[in-house]
Amino acid sequence: MKKVIAFFLVALFLCSPFSPAQAESTVVRIVGPAHQTFTGEFRNDDLAQELTPSGKLGQLVYVPVSKSKIWVIDPALIDEIATMTGEYKLANGAVPIGSKIAFDWLGQLQKITMGNEVIALAYGNPDVGLAKSLAPSELRMYYAFGKSQLQLALMRIVRSEPSAGWSTGKSNLSFPLRKNYSDSRKALTRLSRVVDDYDLMMMRLKLSRLLSPTLDKDSREYFSYSARAAVEKEVYKLRINSGKYQVTTESAKLPVTIINEFPVEVVVNIAMTPMNSRVVVDNFVDVKIPANSKKQLELNLHVIAPGETTILAQITDSTEMSLVPQSVLQIHSTVIDKRVTWFTTGAAILLLLAAITQSVRRVRRGRNNEI
Repeated sequence: MKKVIAFFLVALFLCSPFSPAQAESTVVRIVGPAHQTFTGEFRNDDLAQELTPSGKLGQLVYVPVSKSKIWVIDPALIDEIATMTGEYKLANGAVPIGSKIAFDWLGQLQKITMGNEVIALAYGNPDVGLAKSLAPSELRMYYAFGKSQLQLALMRIVRSEPSAGWSTGKSNLSFPLRKNYSDSRKALTRLSRVVDDYDLMMMRLKLSRLLSPTLDKDSREYFSYSARAAVEKEVYKLRINSGKYQVTTESAKLPVTIINEFPVEVVVNIAMTPMNSRVVVDNFVDVKIPANSKKQLELNLHVIAPGETTILAQITDSTEMSLVPQSVLQIHSTVIDKRVTWFTTGAAILLLLAAITQSVRRVRRGRNNEI
């Protein structure tokens, strides 16, 4: 009988509802708009104020330890705060004050989350629906990278649940700014096919912040402009110098300079495309350009007919995909066709022979008249 009573007591305990504190955990969201531009400096020092104990983000972590919380965190925001713990610059030229504040805040975040579950959002906290429509493969990368970065920052295992609905909010990014995001992403993705550089990859990942629901209209435009300018500068690191050439011979070797300003070696192909049939040129395959260097190539050119020619020089990868904007080589050829040369030379010889014949006749006539 005692065993039966004990069984029912245990069953009653297991079936009884948990208290709200036991049944549910409080979700704490550590998210916010971007503060760091795509060239590295911070737009202002507002983030430092947010990290103080009385600030927006400080109030979330400077609290008593609780075992019933779930922390949902944007890893890109944590990366910004980690950057602030060292020396950082402000775009407005002011003296930054947030290094110690950021260091203390990160230490408190590690402490307060130690006994709780932590969810890593996609890096940059992008609007998931918008990211799926614009670049689904990039979104998967944002999630994977976000988890690894947050684990490094907190020095612990965290979860990433793309299908669990932890991301909230909708971005109001305009269609022109969406195009700017897509164009910038594609430009960096193409470069990544031949350039294995950490800074290049980080810039590509940080584009996710342009899709964040936390950005207001002014910030969306500000950071989109910052991204576009930074991407253009990054793409310009790999290029062929444009030039003008004067060709006076039927065959020539023209110097063409390719520049690699990345800190890694790059291997590319170069497609040379004349815009008319006046010249014939060769392409280049498997051109190796050492890190931070220039390389001069010899372009074999054969003139078919004199005149003006434009050659488009395009850097590609091994699959012939264009990597950067093409360069323009202007060719001015003054070579005279061989047939014209032969005709002109023959005519000159005939004229010379005629002149000699005429001179001989005059001499003979002169002698005859003397007799």
